[in-house]
Amino acid sequence: MSEEIKLVFEEPKQRIKPPKHFSDLAPEDRKTLAVELGIPAFRANQMAVHFFTHYNDDPETWSDIPKDLRDTLAKEFVPKLITLVRSVTADAGKTRKDLWKLHDGVLVESVLMSYSDRTTVCISSQAGCGMNCPFCATGQAGLTRNLTAGEITAQVVAAARICANGELPGGEARLSNVVFMGMGEPMANYNAVMRAIRNITTPQPDGLGISARSVTLSTVGLVNGIEKLTQEGIPVTLAVSLHTPDDELRDTLVPINSRFKVKEVLDAADKYEAKTGRRYSIEYALIRDINDQAWRADLLGRLLKNRNAHVNLIPLNPTPGSKWTASRPKDEAEFVRVLEGYGVPVTVRDTRGREIDGACGQLAAAEVISEV
Repeated sequence: MSEEIKLVFEEPKQRIKPPKHFSDLAPEDRKTLAVELGIPAFRANQMAVHFFTHYNDDPETWSDIPKDLRDTLAKEFVPKLITLVRSVTADAGKTRKDLWKLHDGVLVESVLMSYSDRTTVCISSQAGCGMNCPFCATGQAGLTRNLTAGEITAQVVAAARICANGELPGGEARLSNVVFMGMGEPMANYNAVMRAIRNITTPQPDGLGISARSVTLSTVGLVNGIEKLTQEGIPVTLAVSLHTPDDELRDTLVPINSRFKVKEVLDAADKYEAKTGRRYSIEYALIRDINDQAWRADLLGRLLKNRNAHVNLIPLNPTPGSKWTASRPKDEAEFVRVLEGYGVPVTVRDTRGREIDGACGQLAAAEVISEV
């Protein structure tokens, strides 16, 4: 592994070590830790039922556990990982963006979206991001640190609790989908993300019991991460944030392209598709006069026409002060027409949350500014 790749996967330095949570561990390791602390192994099962089935992260309310043991469990197994700072809503309440503060004061975001046929949460895997994509609010903020598996999982459990409590329009619902498209590059925090995915997909009570096919893992194209994912045996949906089909522009829009070129990224995605049988997604943020030309649609169509891939076109949600903005409707329509001409499946993503700082990183940035 080259020095450059080591840097991509290197754990950022952390001044305060995050508290250990039982969801950082595999189910068998949770029981082992309990026994090591002199606690019967079956208590680990009880904790899992409360956390993953009832979405309850407050041991003080766990009435089936002796009161004198609850303090120990709160300290050693279920410390508070995320605290809600504020929530904002849009789309008649069907989109809810939550800002969370972690133990060390770091801020991250998640977005819960209710549709007619599903409820999806978009979660963060890092505080900030080190990929430095210039059109992305999170990328411009830089990387603060990786999140632990527990901190990632806690965002999903919180979303499931909101759904179960009927806090979204339409009343009580079940969280059905999870997308790793919030703050951060998931593949750069690989081990924690994979533990979180196993927590999400493992049947209750040891996990949340959400189908792996309902979990989407996004990456800007870290090929070695895609290769590792191919061997995991978990058929999540892979989403590749390509944003342009040509290396010349992608070197600027997605700086990691200087290491992993478009062909390498697509070849790795093809191998993932071949191993899992899962069609992958190409995420493409349409940016006015930058990557939305018809000739780029033509090049993308020629690249994808024989691949089992689906294109998600994303009208760019501009960030304050940015020179980047969404494509003109006529250019967007032409881009779609060209791709469809090659038989490439394409969808223009529903734009949610524009009036609530919808782009990842905007709400956190606004909170920091307000505290200055």
